[in-house]
Amino acid sequence: MTSVGEGGSSESYRAAGVDLDAGEEAVRRIGPLVRGTYRPEVIGDIGGFGGLFDIGRSGYRDPLLVSATDGVGTKAEIARQTGRLDTIGRDLVAMCVDDLVCAGAAPLFFLDYLAVGRLDPDAVEGLVSGIAAGCAEAECALIGGEMAEHPGVMATDQFDLVGFAVGAVERDAVLDGSAAVVGDVLVGIESPNLRSNGFSLARRLVFDVAGRDLNDPAWDGAGTTLTDELLAPSVIYAPAVVAALADHEVHAVAHVTGGGLPGNLSRVMDDKLDAVVRRSTWEVPRIFRELQAMGDVSDNEMDRVFNMGLGMVLVVPGIDVDGVVATLAAHDRSARVIGELVTGSGQVRMEP
Repeated sequence: MTSVGEGGSSESYRAAGVDLDAGEEAVRRIGPLVRGTYRPEVIGDIGGFGGLFDIGRSGYRDPLLVSATDGVGTKAEIARQTGRLDTIGRDLVAMCVDDLVCAGAAPLFFLDYLAVGRLDPDAVEGLVSGIAAGCAEAECALIGGEMAEHPGVMATDQFDLVGFAVGAVERDAVLDGSAAVVGDVLVGIESPNLRSNGFSLARRLVFDVAGRDLNDPAWDGAGTTLTDELLAPSVIYAPAVVAALADHEVHAVAHVTGGGLPGNLSRVMDDKLDAVVRRSTWEVPRIFRELQAMGDVSDNEMDRVFNMGLGMVLVVPGIDVDGVVATLAAHDRSARVIGELVTGSGQVRMEP
């Protein structure tokens, strides 16, 4: 009789499509990347069943924890098609930690979930290197994660990324938009690219409507390809915004993601206020206009889908505007006045 595990006819996890050895190799490779993000509050090391974080060592008096979770959406498909996997993890971190600062919270730690069709240690290392780099810039620790191999469910080179971030804010410093008043000024922080939003429309425009190839020049005379423009990593705003919150009066913060300026500014305003946004106050990056021209997309639709060159908006008293802009600039984040709050009914008014 042949026992289980003996002979050529026995079944195994590897035969089912799951390579445990590859998983162990991937964990070995990402260990140094993860440890490079640790803060003094981190307890333990990679490999445990849960990440430990001592918030008592963070210096807060009366902290509230703030959590956020997100993914990178169909931008991941561009990364998969091109094999460029080393920056998309940065997008994942940005989408999560930049939500936290909208409540006034500073990021503390981050966890990721990676699902793959086939576990390739090189690919995992590339993806996690981007996550680790993003965490280091956001000043949060990567204290946990999960890798799952899904053979027969996902294609061998297919993957999905999900992130989860936790931050903290003093109870008396929580931002909820209630402090915003008529006359407050809107300070927009520039974004040079799409970040991780609107890629379902972008992919349709590029492939189905315009019939373009990702290796094509992004536009006539461009020194970059469509791949370069579409995979340009997200700006991480959290450290600069946290610094602005510490030094100046800020009444609200909006992260410009899905829904664009109209969909996100309205989330931090009273229903008796309108936000007047003047398009002429900033330059829209070329890639947005190229996408718009591919499908003759209306201005209103572009505004609702893409960030159009602004990744965050701070609602600031007029007296604090210059200081806020200077603090953001000191953290390498270019910002400008894009409008103001007026009496209204909770609308975002996009004007010339």
